[in-house]
Amino acid sequence: MMVEDASVSKEKFSIMECGDCSFRFTDKAPCETAVGRYYQSADYVSHSDSRKGLINTLYHLARKYTIGSKVSFVKKVTGRAVGMHLDVGSGTGSFVHAMEKAGWSSTGLEPDSNAREIAAKKYKADVFPAEDFFTLPESTYDVITMWHVLEHVHRLDDYLVQLKKLLNPNGKLIVAVPNYKSRDAQTYGANWAAYDVPRHLYHFSPSSMRKLMERHGLKVKQTKPMWLDSFYVSMLSEKYKKGNFIRAIWNGFVSNLITFFHREQCSSLIYVMAKK
Repeated sequence: MMVEDASVSKEKFSIMECGDCSFRFTDKAPCETAVGRYYQSADYVSHSDSRKGLINTLYHLARKYTIGSKVSFVKKVTGRAVGMHLDVGSGTGSFVHAMEKAGWSSTGLEPDSNAREIAAKKYKADVFPAEDFFTLPESTYDVITMWHVLEHVHRLDDYLVQLKKLLNPNGKLIVAVPNYKSRDAQTYGANWAAYDVPRHLYHFSPSSMRKLMERHGLKVKQTKPMWLDSFYVSMLSEKYKKGNFIRAIWNGFVSNLITFFHREQCSSLIYVMAKK
């Protein structure tokens, strides 16, 4: 399937799928040193903190709600009121800040220097360069979060090996990624905004996620739908194909209605992993 980078370069990339494990990947994606230019857009809200336009405004309103629910979710799945937290791909530091306010010792990692600067100025959050990831102390963290980050990392297997090392014996890894098996993904096909090539190097289904984690000695303990993503992704998809807002709301609603009966068909899923 050929997919266009509708948000930045307008280039087209092919998405390939493994016939055995259903894992999808962006073919001939830019390497680590070349991918930076594909993030250079004022509309890339997780790096710029932009509020420009209706979709970015709605994103910020939704984020204000979801950050609180994420903090509560972390406490629930870890069974801890406070602890050691690492947020990989922390963007402008809003979640690190929220965890610190909740009493956790929270550290963020972020490759984008502009996003780190915003985190420091806006939240005084501890957000460090992404290359520090492989130098962190092992068996340290009660929870590691990756909110829409795993699909961006170039050395996927190396990252998962390190993530397992960083967790303490009872630690939890929480990963949120788009789900190409969702109803909105089927509706929009190659125009589905959550393919987001070439920034998204990998594309996950629940089945491929479980197989990937099993290969690295991690087990998926539970999944949780991200209900608002169905609307957000549908709005972006309609924007890219020059559609309309009403259709986006309808498609997001239908996607969530199906998810209500089949929870692993949501536009994005949160996976909770633990060591086997």
